[in-house]
Amino acid sequence: MTEDQTPKSSNGLYLGFIFILLIGISALAYAWSTQRTKLNQCKNENAQLTNDMAGMEEMLGGYINVGDLSKDLKKDFRNMLDNYDKLIEMDASKADSLNKQKDRINALLQKVESGKLTYRELMKVRKENETLRGIMRSYVRTIDSLNTLNIKIGSELVETSAKLSSTSNERDEYRKAAETSQQQVKKGSKLQAYNIQSTALRLKLNNIPEPTDKARNAVQIRSSFTLSENVLANAGKKIVYMQIVGPNGQTIQTKANYIFETESGSISYSERKEIDYQNEAIDLTIYYSIKGEDLSKGAYKVSLYCDGYLIGTDSFSLK
Repeated sequence: MTEDQTPKSSNGLYLGFIFILLIGISALAYAWSTQRTKLNQCKNENAQLTNDMAGMEEMLGGYINVGDLSKDLKKDFRNMLDNYDKLIEMDASKADSLNKQKDRINALLQKVESGKLTYRELMKVRKENETLRGIMRSYVRTIDSLNTLNIKIGSELVETSAKLSSTSNERDEYRKAAETSQQQVKKGSKLQAYNIQSTALRLKLNNIPEPTDKARNAVQIRSSFTLSENVLANAGKKIVYMQIVGPNGQTIQTKANYIFETESGSISYSERKEIDYQNEAIDLTIYYSIKGEDLSKGAYKVSLYCDGYLIGTDSFSLK
């Protein structure tokens, strides 16, 4: 090989490499240009879709604000406000938390009534409405449970009190709840007397008593009634007191020391009867014997008491 041939061969290689490089750069430039065109196209399409969505949202928003969904939301919110007022009447102890929920509902109701909510905002309000309805149902179940007395309340309170060991504040709160529930149980255990029939009695010639409305003929006063069934009341020995008040407003009694205690204080009574109460309804009759007394003409009132509570009243008249 000659010296002239060597440079020519090297120049050919360089020219070939440059040619290939130019082809690669051209290919890259073409690919970049193509991708940039697609990117711009995507941006334009995205902008168009955004505008379309905004237009649809505006159109739907205007429709919803005056449509059925908006009306239903307003109606639901107002119904919930009415229901919360009823719940507060049923259990005033929860008034603070119930009023907080009412404030949330009023705030949402004002937004809907403003007529300025978009479709998306209105759908968000509807979700909040569903959440608030769930909270309200929870309050309803809780208050119904508190208002439904049952015999398990006492034991449940004892178990709950035994678990109180964290802070003095928690113990105080549970103590107040226990006192409230005990009062509810006490009221729920009160007995009632019904079908009360009170009258004066006279003796027939065969010494058989029969009702009379003549004061001069009366030898006894009788009161018959039914003592109610109550599973919450304590079973066992009980005393039913009968108080007869004459036309002069004074209690008729044979002994001045016939006094017993009630929730209203000390009260005089005419006669009493001890019974064995087993939480079932029981028919009773109490007799008061008139021993050498002269009954006055006029209206007489009969009051029945048990466990310190007034359980029923009746009246009759003598001429």
